[in-house]
Amino acid sequence: MTTSATHLWRLLSWGRTLARHGALQGIERDPMTPPAVRRLLRVARFGLRQPTAPDYAAALQAIGPAAIKLGQALATRPDLVGEAAAKNLIQLQDSLPPVAFSEIRKAIEKGLDAPLESLFQSIDEVPVGAASIAQVHKAVTTEGRTVAVKVLRPGIEEEFARALETYEWAAAHVELLGGEAERLRPRLVVAHFKQWTRRELDLQREAASASELRETMVAEPGFYVPEIDWSRTARRVMTLEWIDGIKLARRDELIAAGHDPKALATILIRAFLRQAVVDGFFHADLHQGNLFALPDGRLAAIDFGIMGRIDRRARMWLAEILYGLITGNYQRVAEIHFEAQYVPAHHNVAEFATALRAVGEPIRGLPVKQISVGRMLEGLFAITRDFDMPTQPHLLLLQKTMVMEEGVATALDPDINMWEAAEPFLREWLRGELGPEAFAADSIVELVRTAKLIPELIKRLDVLLPAKGAAPPLPPLVEVAVITRPPLLGYAVVAILAAVGGAAAVLLLS
Repeated sequence: MTTSATHLWRLLSWGRTLARHGALQGIERDPMTPPAVRRLLRVARFGLRQPTAPDYAAALQAIGPAAIKLGQALATRPDLVGEAAAKNLIQLQDSLPPVAFSEIRKAIEKGLDAPLESLFQSIDEVPVGAASIAQVHKAVTTEGRTVAVKVLRPGIEEEFARALETYEWAAAHVELLGGEAERLRPRLVVAHFKQWTRRELDLQREAASASELRETMVAEPGFYVPEIDWSRTARRVMTLEWIDGIKLARRDELIAAGHDPKALATILIRAFLRQAVVDGFFHADLHQGNLFALPDGRLAAIDFGIMGRIDRRARMWLAEILYGLITGNYQRVAEIHFEAQYVPAHHNVAEFATALRAVGEPIRGLPVKQISVGRMLEGLFAITRDFDMPTQPHLLLLQKTMVMEEGVATALDPDINMWEAAEPFLREWLRGELGPEAFAADSIVELVRTAKLIPELIKRLDVLLPAKGAAPPLPPLVEVAVITRPPLLGYAVVAILAAVGGAAAVLLLS
């Protein structure tokens, strides 16, 4: 069990690292920053010489893989963090220092339980990409197929485990502060983030996700998912079809090669909507480094470690919310929020609809290049406090992905608008899902499922209802781990707030 002192030391070290690279300057200079937080940031940088130009990529790289993941998402949003910061953060997507090939060779042979020569005719010792969790090498199999071999960085699981343990500790203590911190449910958010990272650290699980996405995306011919080589895939090694294309980050090269950036952006938006709304299974890490334009004009994706799922009811809510915002039907959007229990029942539906109108109307009628899904989401998040809306961790991944997709699409074509591209797709899907035929089919399915439950319900009633004169059994109690307050709680709070301030600084770089 890691001690509180160790967690405190890690948090303080991360804060100092951010300060050393100048990553705290933005929030410290912001006039909206509370004086107490500004004082904490001054303490974090005490005695340090800060560079004139902040190096955000170096700061996050020094902190560790979890921080790098944050930086990769921010790199797609120059409108939020500024052009200079986005250009700096994009280095995190495929330009990290690689692990020596001697270590990678050992990892491949251990992971696949076979000598390297029996698996590949050749393998390039210099990786084509080195990211926060794994690096990729180009190779030729013994059958002569060109493939990409993805290998986990040695020791990465242990490094993630240490960081996540401190995140959990910090989240628990932040939640003890109550108020806004409790409403945001940081412990639950960290728990979901832990699930995502565990899946990303299992390359066999990633291969399964790629295989499933490849099957579902047959309906979207412009979007391509490479085939998995299952005979050369295991928990720490994944082999898949080599993608010969141009990364979307290289817009000038795309244009020089004859690609249409607007067409690529439209393919990306349609592919995301099909994944999130129609199938409920979506790629949640589609930054520019994971997307390629193929010679035939199709869009190909790689890196399937972070995937999201949404059940059918939530997808219906999502589609109706998006379509309602597009068409200005704020009353229906408000009703859906109450139906989904995103807003506590003691609030007024009409008042919530008015708050939504305040977010949506200012952008209606603007030129498409001035409308931003990201800004609308920010406005929606701003009203959550007024209506006591608790954080929905299962939707955080989707929200993050929506903002990321818009960033990538607008980098390709500044004039494109997600609303304009999404409206016909959502309208057609909702027409099919909410029409009378769909309603009748859903009613029949629900009736059959309910009928099948009757025998099991009778058995449960027989067990739960006590015999005459007997007391009913007590319900099982959930075991709760109580977090005791350490003697240095005051220092803990200061350290946690400093770390939170540092994270906020990264989000407010501009």
